[in-house]
Amino acid sequence: MIKKQLIMEKALELFAKQGFEATTVQQITEYCGISKGAFYLSFKSKDELILALIDHHMMQFTSDIDYIVRKTNNENLLYEFYYAAFHSFHQHSDFAKILMKEQTQTFNEELIKKMHYYDRQTEKIILSMIERFYGEEIKQTKYDLMYCIKGFINTYSHLFLFYNVPLNLNLLSESLVEKTNLLARHTKLPFISEELIQVIKQPMTEEDSKEKILENIQKKIEEMEESIEKESLQLLKQQLLEPTLSPAIVKGLIENIQNHPHCKWTSYLLQSYYGF
Repeated sequence: MIKKQLIMEKALELFAKQGFEATTVQQITEYCGISKGAFYLSFKSKDELILALIDHHMMQFTSDIDYIVRKTNNENLLYEFYYAAFHSFHQHSDFAKILMKEQTQTFNEELIKKMHYYDRQTEKIILSMIERFYGEEIKQTKYDLMYCIKGFINTYSHLFLFYNVPLNLNLLSESLVEKTNLLARHTKLPFISEELIQVIKQPMTEEDSKEKILENIQKKIEEMEESIEKESLQLLKQQLLEPTLSPAIVKGLIENIQNHPHCKWTSYLLQSYYGF
């Protein structure tokens, strides 16, 4: 196992028992069976480790639901979205439980910025889904509907995390599809207007920038063995630096990497950057 991955997995176990604040670097290194020097070769501080955990879990969640929204036909889109969202959430429930508890106790500025960033990515995915699924039917109420869907995900996730409600993914997804359809087809009075969205809309963050995407791609290239995915990443990097390829070829290269377990987030960033 890669040392960085080992540290993240073992630290997560300690954070689950003790919380972020009570867990020290010394405890993490002892639990991992490594020296402090080995820890600091992977992470500059405990805060950097916590942010890396947030990135890891939120990248997986965001890229999972984005993949479903992009690849599912309209007839099953809403059901598959809810199923994928709660299935992914369930897979990362240990970390989600820690994060929800810690956010009520800590006001780490970087942590809050991270969560806001991933929250905006989720909003973009939901909005693209409902625009495609309902079309003109929800033109005036789409932002209200997007926030209602986010509310469903947050509220029902709390039930599973803190009240041990049995998770029946099929029943839950069907139930939320029914509720969402009722809201979409019968809500007439919007609260959140286009103008209000422009006021609260955040500018592009560092994670969205071309430089950050290039950094992400280079890291993946260095980590991967020779393969069609690595070759595709090299061509995509060159395209960002010196655009020469047609949109169809770029889209094909992104499709080459999107199913690779270590390239999901890279694929998501590139699809968002190019508007695919």
